[in-house]
Amino acid sequence: MDWGKVTYIFLTLMSLTTTAGFLYDPSTIALFIAAGVNIISTILKIGVKNLLAAELLASSLVADLHLIPAFLVMVMTGNMKLVFALAIGAVIANIVSMALSLIESAKNQDKDDY
Repeated sequence: MDWGKVTYIFLTLMSLTTTAGFLYDPSTIALFIAAGVNIISTILKIGVKNLLAAELLASSLVADLHLIPAFLVMVMTGNMKLVFALAIGAVIANIVSMALSLIESAKNQDKDDY
C-alpha cells in the first residue's frame, strides 16, 4: 500500500467533507478548518508527477481561492449569502478533484495489471 497516496486521498476527501460540514453547520471555526485542510491538501499536490497532476493541483487551487475569501468575508462582513456561494464553489472543486483522483487511480491500476 502506498501511504503517500493514502495521505493524499485522505486530505482531499477531508477537504470535501469539512467544507460540506460547514454548509451543514455554518461557523467561523468550521470554515477555518475547511480552508486549513484544503491548503494542506494543495501543498501536498505541489510537485506530484502523476497523470492528472496539473488538473488536480488546479482544482485544489480553485477550492483554496473560494475558501480563503469565504473565511475573510465571514469574519469581516458576515455576508452569509456570499460565504455560502463561495463554499459551494469549493465543494464543487473538491468533487472534481476527487473524481480526477479516482480516474487517476483507475488508470494507474490498469497500467499495473499489464
